[in-house]
Amino acid sequence: LVFTEEDKYGLYSNLLFKYFLAEGIVCGHDLFVASAKEHPDNILKELPAPLLDDTYEKELGDEAAALKSEDFQDSMKIAWRYQNLPKMEASPTSYTKFGHYYDVSKKMSPELIQSINWHSFYLHEELSSQPEMKTCNMNGAYARLLQSLHRIISQGGFDGSDPQKKQKNILRIGIQGLGSLLWGDDICCSDTPEDVHSLTKFLYVLRGLLRKSLSACIITVPAHLIQNKAIMERVTNLSDMVVGLESFIGSERETNPLYKDYHGLVHVHQIPRLNSLICDVSDTKDLAFRLKRKLFTIERLHLPPDLSDTVSRASKQDLAGSAKLLSSGCGAMAIGKKHLDF
Repeated sequence: LVFTEEDKYGLYSNLLFKYFLAEGIVCGHDLFVASAKEHPDNILKELPAPLLDDTYEKELGDEAAALKSEDFQDSMKIAWRYQNLPKMEASPTSYTKFGHYYDVSKKMSPELIQSINWHSFYLHEELSSQPEMKTCNMNGAYARLLQSLHRIISQGGFDGSDPQKKQKNILRIGIQGLGSLLWGDDICCSDTPEDVHSLTKFLYVLRGLLRKSLSACIITVPAHLIQNKAIMERVTNLSDMVVGLESFIGSERETNPLYKDYHGLVHVHQIPRLNSLICDVSDTKDLAFRLKRKLFTIERLHLPPDLSDTVSRASKQDLAGSAKLLSSGCGAMAIGKKHLDF
């Protein structure tokens, strides 16, 4: 269960959501797309087109050439005593091929989308086709979604506890904007919402469905609108991976010269712990993303050299303190220490 905290305007989290669905189509997985905001048919029509291997290498070749050009320009400005220091790698993966890559400037072909089985859940249509239902003090929209998911998992051959004669496949579930007013939930309106436990109950049941089935799920939630932080803590505990996107749009960082190469920050609040008491901790915590003409990339965030007096000391302290905003996992602060720091 991948839980994504939306950025303020939902631009980049929506792109990440589409990347997850596009990867499922290219891998031949079945899809289940649920939304209360826009029709799932329209979401699938906007998926990015996959890059072929030769196109991918050309894209990376162009980017590498651009990076070398930037490095040369910087080397002309940096003091000579810093030139021999090791270069900071921009990408955490060092450009190793992982999965598939996509061109966000082009749309996926309808033939490729029709080649896989996919199911849609559009709340407006579900409400008009069925009478209102409410179970276990849960929001009616959530109950309908769970009912639809359970039916597809059991009938589609994804139930791992029930031996199936069909060829096994993986179900990719994408739920957009969960917890918003469009779903009939009021956790974004008040500190003391009427259905304070509806989202928690939904995730608890969903987690059970995922555990017994061959499926993976991504959920986007407007976390910046949820005023009761206790709800977010419970939601985090019920998720396997929690990632937050912080966009620079409309903030002071948008015009800050320190962040001129990036469009926002990536906060990794929690990563899966498989067969271990603690999670695998990355060597870097301060990550940033930027949307290029064709590619959406996540890179390490690092301080640029002092090229002018426009970079103030306060800005540097702000950048250095960004790592403190990243929530670490259990024992994550124990790097280099003898004992775990609980």
